[in-house]
Amino acid sequence: MNQPNATRPGPGDSLVERFERGLAAPICLTWELTYACNLACVHCLSSSGRRDPRELTTGQCEAVIDELQAMQVFYVNIGGGEPTVRPDFWHLLAYAVEHQVGVKFSTNGVRIDPARARYLASTDYVDVQVSLDGATAAVNDRVRGPGSYDMAMRALDNLAAAGFRDTKISVVVTRHNVGQLDEFKRIADEHGATLRLTRLRPSGRGADVWDELHPTQAQQRDLYEWLVRAGEKVLTGDSFFHLAGFGTKLPGLNMCGAGRVVCLIDPVGDVYACPFAIHDNFLAGNLLTDGGFASVWRTSELFRELRSPQSAGACSSCTFYDVCRGGCMAAKFFTGLPLDGPDPECVQGHGETALADPGRTVPAPGQDHSHRTRASKPPVFVTLGERPVPQAPPVSPCAENPLAGFRGA
Repeated sequence: MNQPNATRPGPGDSLVERFERGLAAPICLTWELTYACNLACVHCLSSSGRRDPRELTTGQCEAVIDELQAMQVFYVNIGGGEPTVRPDFWHLLAYAVEHQVGVKFSTNGVRIDPARARYLASTDYVDVQVSLDGATAAVNDRVRGPGSYDMAMRALDNLAAAGFRDTKISVVVTRHNVGQLDEFKRIADEHGATLRLTRLRPSGRGADVWDELHPTQAQQRDLYEWLVRAGEKVLTGDSFFHLAGFGTKLPGLNMCGAGRVVCLIDPVGDVYACPFAIHDNFLAGNLLTDGGFASVWRTSELFRELRSPQSAGACSSCTFYDVCRGGCMAAKFFTGLPLDGPDPECVQGHGETALADPGRTVPAPGQDHSHRTRASKPPVFVTLGERPVPQAPPVSPCAENPLAGFRGA
């Protein structure tokens, strides 16, 4: 399958320059199929839990896949919520593969039993990413919920036993698991899997816990050095390009791809510039009311602005701007920093200065699909050995029944 071409590339353009102007179709489209979820992770980007009754029907989802095939989208990254609790998930996965649209789906493992693992091992063009935020249950379950570690490990065991090749283990790096990177890599190696690290963003429920969970400055340095040693053996996407301020670019995309090479479709068909920024400020349109996904991607005023030359702003005088590119747009927005200012986790310390600004206003959260039983206050942190970790959330109906709060379509 051909990769989508850049919009009017010049003969001498570099790949990054093409990306910055936007492509004719996204390289990676994230599609949140449902907000229904059996867990209530404290850092959930989409504040998932309850299904939105307006979510796209099976027929509408098939039409989206048809359009992605016509646009030659390389693959779609399906998430949620927990996508496998949607009754038509397996049908839609097969439909996408049949229409030459590759599928990478993220799961907490709740539906990856031996039979499903064997089915996945028999398919082509499908990648499975299992979420795990602690190399031990003690760390993982205080973020993702009681029993979630065992559930993820069962899924990994089932996939390995079925012969599924190269499962991804997706880890959101926090100050409580950053010391477990070697253990995560060991778990991946034992399962024939690949470790993928992602950055904690202060969006969704993550805004409630970002201050307590995001890595310290010293831990960021440790993470950077670990990633340099790991090289391309560990995947990061564009998660940690802000760490390049320590001196050397890391493998992966060294720029913000929002609205240029990536975007997100939510369960009701709204299209956002960034998978980490589900907020009206980054809403580009709706594929049901604005002529389909291709129309939104190609004609959205928001996307046009993002594809225009961007100012370095407050970072223009920093000698590291060319390698860190000012950091993550979503991280800035949800901490109340200007989009042309430093990343809140700027490794040169400029983010700390910006966060200390008394005039900083943190935006109100966008949507909240959390289970109604979720505690209204952020988790209370306690000390476990030498590592502070959040106290386990209270047991809720969703911890007992994976479909609590969910009504099938």
